[in-house]
Amino acid sequence: MSEHAERVVGLYQRHATAWAAARAEQSRPRSDGRPMEAAWLDRFLALLPSRAGVLDLGCGCGEPIGAYLANRGCDVTGVDTAPAMIGLCKARLPAQEWCVGDMRTLSLGRSFAGILAWDSFFHLCPDDQRRMFPVFRAHAGAGGALMFTSGPDHGIAMGTFEGEPLYHASLSAAEYRGLLASNGFEVAGHAVEDPTCGGHTIWLAVRR
Repeated sequence: MSEHAERVVGLYQRHATAWAAARAEQSRPRSDGRPMEAAWLDRFLALLPSRAGVLDLGCGCGEPIGAYLANRGCDVTGVDTAPAMIGLCKARLPAQEWCVGDMRTLSLGRSFAGILAWDSFFHLCPDDQRRMFPVFRAHAGAGGALMFTSGPDHGIAMGTFEGEPLYHASLSAAEYRGLLASNGFEVAGHAVEDPTCGGHTIWLAVRR
């Protein structure tokens, strides 16, 4: 399955415009005018100081996540491996910082009050996911918040987008808890297939 994981970047590069349209439909504001992810993003924001620097790993097209954070005063640094996605981010949110890069080898030499890996981290193969936790630690300031989405349990799930296979993987909840703890993070919130957030499994943690 590792070859499918390596093809994810090319898929998003080829289909960036289609993905942005699908993402907008997925996160269409609800009756209260807020996107599907708002409640969890608000929990994340509550852990941050004002004008917080936030690192968005696998930022995609910049909406709705990057836009939601920027509109609430955050200074967003978005990283994505697909140049086409970064191009969309720069066009939509030019005041924020957008970089082409691979989260697995990221070394920015600075820390952030918050780190997000929403619907991106779960495209990595299990070993790459394990290796991400020192990367999270290296970029999280003291008391910094980390939020990412995963699968509900250990395993691999193949989806499709624009007729191409799309890889997802997850570790077990117990392993995520262990990796967070061993890298200095304490779990502050966790939900499995949250029905109020499109069935996402979400982890929210704080660096001790």
